[in-house]
Amino acid sequence: MIVGCRIFVCTLTQLSAKFNQSFIIILNFLAHAYLSFNNPEILVGNMMSDFVKGNKKLDYPIAVQNGITLHRLIDEFTDNHQATKNAKQIFKQELGLYAGAFVDIVYDYFLANDNNEFSNEATLQRFAINTYKELDEYENIFPEKFLRAFASMKQHNWLLHYRSDYGIERSFAGLTHRAKYINKQHKAFGVFIENKTSLQACYNDFFKDAKQFSFHRYNQFIKQ
Repeated sequence: MIVGCRIFVCTLTQLSAKFNQSFIIILNFLAHAYLSFNNPEILVGNMMSDFVKGNKKLDYPIAVQNGITLHRLIDEFTDNHQATKNAKQIFKQELGLYAGAFVDIVYDYFLANDNNEFSNEATLQRFAINTYKELDEYENIFPEKFLRAFASMKQHNWLLHYRSDYGIERSFAGLTHRAKYINKQHKAFGVFIENKTSLQACYNDFFKDAKQFSFHRYNQFIKQ
């Protein structure tokens, strides 16, 4: 049963009004959920991969292992893509080596607002609800830290909230809070607002390639 399911009838405006400063999105999850191609076990591995270190993935069923591997391949592809390198440069002065983590979150913002992938807010909402329901079935195998993150993800409907400027601001705040060596006084959100057009172009160049790459790798796993 989905925790805090009443949230799903709220609009983004109502969500923004509902949450106070305790509302924080920790990581980017939307792209990894979307690039699981409606496969529940791939989804599980893809979503919890950052919480599974090294060969600990071997503790899980093979299909979940494939999801973990897919996540890692997507991350590697993302880091090496020229559009991502260009986007990192926009944040580099403010964030240094943390620029890439902020770019990941920015990509989720543009994906959530991409009419080619989610035609409107209601479409994204349905995707979010279905994702939470599928993940619910596998809670018994989640690493403890991801289990806590998933509870917050459902309660505050992170996947929908990536669509709003407010959600991205809170996501930036969460990352800043947890990053040990970051300048806590950075102005990353201001950089995001000021450079939306350039960052949108980076996303446009990146995501079509990422989707093709991910689907190719996904099909390789399915055919094994």
